[in-house]
Amino acid sequence: MCGISGILLANNQQNCSVEIYESLNVLQHRGQDAAGIVTCGNKGRLYQCKANGMVRDVFNKKALMNLVGSMGVGHVRYPTAGTSSNSEAQPFYVNSPYGLVFAHNGNLTNAHELEKFLDEEAHRHINTNSDTELMLNIFANNLQKTGKVRVNEEDTFNAIKGIYEQCRGGYACIAMIAGFGLIAFRDPNGIRPLIYGTRKTENGTDYMIASESVALTTLEFKDFCDVKPGEAIIITKNGMSKRQLVTGAEFTPCIFEYVYFARPDSIIDGISVYKSRLAMGEALADAVVKKLDNKMDVDVVIPVPDTSRVAALQVSYRLNILYREGFIKNRYVGRTFIMPGQSERKKSVRRKLNAMDLEFKDKNVLIVDDSIVRGTTSREIIQMARDAGAKKVYFASCAPPIRYPNVYGIDMPTSNELIAYNKTEEEIAEELGADCVIYEELDDLIESCRKFNRDIKNFDTSVFNGIYVTGDVSKEYLDMLDKTRNDKAKKNEDIKADVIGLHNDYGDSE
Repeated sequence: MCGISGILLANNQQNCSVEIYESLNVLQHRGQDAAGIVTCGNKGRLYQCKANGMVRDVFNKKALMNLVGSMGVGHVRYPTAGTSSNSEAQPFYVNSPYGLVFAHNGNLTNAHELEKFLDEEAHRHINTNSDTELMLNIFANNLQKTGKVRVNEEDTFNAIKGIYEQCRGGYACIAMIAGFGLIAFRDPNGIRPLIYGTRKTENGTDYMIASESVALTTLEFKDFCDVKPGEAIIITKNGMSKRQLVTGAEFTPCIFEYVYFARPDSIIDGISVYKSRLAMGEALADAVVKKLDNKMDVDVVIPVPDTSRVAALQVSYRLNILYREGFIKNRYVGRTFIMPGQSERKKSVRRKLNAMDLEFKDKNVLIVDDSIVRGTTSREIIQMARDAGAKKVYFASCAPPIRYPNVYGIDMPTSNELIAYNKTEEEIAEELGADCVIYEELDDLIESCRKFNRDIKNFDTSVFNGIYVTGDVSKEYLDMLDKTRNDKAKKNEDIKADVIGLHNDYGDSE
């Protein structure tokens, strides 16, 4: 679940790096592993700065001043495929043909097939385990087939159409061709989000593309429009062109965007994340009543900050039970769900949250969270509540039990790492140390989002029901994920990357 942004300014004497930096700060919740920006100057020269770390740590004033150009692409990484090495910080770049830059949010389900094609047929060298580099080289190979010194929009649309024909999975992409313009496109099912907007200036129209609308509103871009599934847009100094390159696939955006990943002040595919979470809270309150029935003895509703606050407020309102902030968050610790490695996630929970005894002591508490994934955070939180003196701890989740791996860009790849896998709700409660676990029903979750945009008939809910909307996910593929993408495998890959010297020292460079 990476965050991407791209900007093209009307004034070609103005640098866009500071605004891309600001957009990445706004999108920091989507990835805290690495950050990068690549800009393009007037003569088509590219300037880059990228490294592991938070946005504020990767970029300083000098680095931003050295990122010259009115057009650029930025990225914050959340490691799903590949390793956490510096070499896989995005955006990626190849110089042939034309000077191409590529940033990607999502995950490909046929990466091994593409890697074989690029090696044996296209003869293009792949230097990392990132599927973003694969997509970049597929794009480069398609453009190179034109044989032209310079490509036009028709050539570019045809090259993107070739990507759709070869690449499968969930993806939202922003690319840049040096001296030409910005390109954006989205997978045929619209699994990963992408939105663009404009800003009127005295020099003309500025354009911006980003993962979430909040990145655009922060920089005062307006007239938002979601990139449609299977649609590609090209933005040059002459304006914007759009083309629908793929049709017929079912529009199924990822429902986990609304549950957890996106900021509440974002609007994705016409759905307010904030309103959807209010609706989730109403449905969850009904689930609590149904589960506890005549045993309703909850004294207080307490959210797990920050994502579940909106839903917890609505649970409290609907149940007419007191709402209290029982956990105080250290805002200088990152989101534990997207921490690479189980041991790091576990250590970070108590660093991030502190329970206030006065809100727990001698009370029956209903703790509300957005979801329960591995159970690491939930287990620690429940123990913290008991340590603070809670008599009973009920744990309510706005999402149904997560029992299946995600293959479209969320780091929950192996079934055995999911606490709900092959367990009943009673078994989950026992393992978490809760008196009771209450889950929202899948149909209720879908309705909580769909009620705000009836044009969306369904969502990608594969982590709940094991139905993969791209239709190409086999048992063999899932078995491969179990072997290569669990925490132990990732740790080994990072060590391997260090040993063979793939850790590049990125700084201010052209």
